[in-house]
This record gives sequence, C-alpha cells and structure tokens, in this order.
Amino acid sequence: MAKHKIEKKIVGYRVEGADQKAPEKADKLSVREVSADGKVVRMHEKLERPEMLMGSTYKVKTPVSDHAMYVTINDIVLNPGTEHEQRRPFEIFINSKNLDHYQWIVALTRLMSAIFRKGGDVTFMVDELKAVFDPRGGYWQPGGKFMPSIIADLGHIIERHLKSIGLMPEDRLDDNQRRLVEQKRKEFEERNRQQDAFAKGHYPDGAQLCKVCSTTAVVMMDGCLTCLACGDSKCG
Repeated sequence: MAKHKIEKKIVGYRVEGADQKAPEKADKLSVREVSADGKVVRMHEKLERPEMLMGSTYKVKTPVSDHAMYVTINDIVLNPGTEHEQRRPFEIFINSKNLDHYQWIVALTRLMSAIFRKGGDVTFMVDELKAVFDPRGGYWQPGGKFMPSIIADLGHIIERHLKSIGLMPEDRLDDNQRRLVEQKRKEFEERNRQQDAFAKGHYPDGAQLCKVCSTTAVVMMDGCLTCLACGDSKCG
C-alpha cells in the first residue's frame, strides 16, 4: 500500500467496509461546521435519518377547500447532550383528501425537506412562502387574519413551528406597549362600538385591516390609527 503524507490537521474520519463496526448513533447526529455561537452552519453530508423523529402536526382548514390539510414537521436533535444541542426541522409532510393539490404538495414538501436537511439558515422560506398571492383572491381566518393564499398559510405554519423550537424569535410586545394597548382598547370599546363584518374576531367591532400584521385590529385612538395586535401606529 502506498504511503500518503498528511500535511493538514485531521478533523474527522470514517471507516469503510461492510465488515467494520457501524458508527455510533451519536456520530450520525453530529454537524460538520458550527459558527462561533454554536449555531449550525451546515449539516454533515453523512447525516442519516434516525428511525424515530419528534414532530408536530398542524391543521389547516381554509374556506377555499372542503377538506382540511394536515402539516407535519419532524425535527432532528443535533449534538445531543452537549452545550451545542439544537433542535432543527428535518422533513415536512402535508396530507389532505383533496387530490386537486396533490402534485404541488408533493413537489413543495420534497423541496422544503431537502432545504431542511441541508441545514444552515432555513428561515428565509417563511418570507418566500408568505409572499405568494392567489390570483383568485385570499381568505380570512377566524379572528380576522387575512391569508393571501394557501401557500402563505403554510408559510405562517412553518414560522410558528420555527418559533416554537427557537430558530426564530417570538414577536412580543414589551410591558409598556402591552399596557398601552390594553388601555386604549378599553377606552375604544367604552367610547365607540361600530358594526363589523367579522363579529367573531378577538378585537373591537369596526377594526380595520393592519398592513403590518394582516389582522383586523386597527382602530382610531386619539385621532391616530393604531393596531391593537402589533402596536403599529400611524403617528409613530
């Protein structure tokens, strides 16, 4: 066997051959590159799917379809038992009785699963999906939130899941903003009650659609349009 001189630092190895002992399960869940803060940059090219994955299933019921869709996102735990332990999405499945969407559902889930398994920053998919508009028009969710398309609804579900596992920050108001919103909401409800087509919403009657968070929660307070959901105000 010819000799090979190694001039670089050895950072990893693997054993080939059917008669060799299989690597431990923990090795399969390692990452090849991590940043200074311990976040995953790219998953290992030899990463294999474990026999069991943890996941969450979300139900999507839209007025444009008679059948609901069930979105399942399975996660993988990288570097278990270490300070760099992290839970990341690994695959996604969408199930529905409506066969009209079968082709694009299969294509979309395969592409998204491939992006998940590649690793790195996968949060960009949220904005890309939420920006898709249906030329036939969108629909309203319970509570007054407008969805421009079914694809955008899937984007909101992925965003919700990434926030639940810590890959995206939660959008929350601080204590001062929360108290101000609650105070203004009570003042508005006591002073003015208007008729609204979305009477089952969680916000006061007569609220308008917010261009920032797409929620019917914009009301006139102190001569200024203010959103009771995200706190956006035309007066700054």
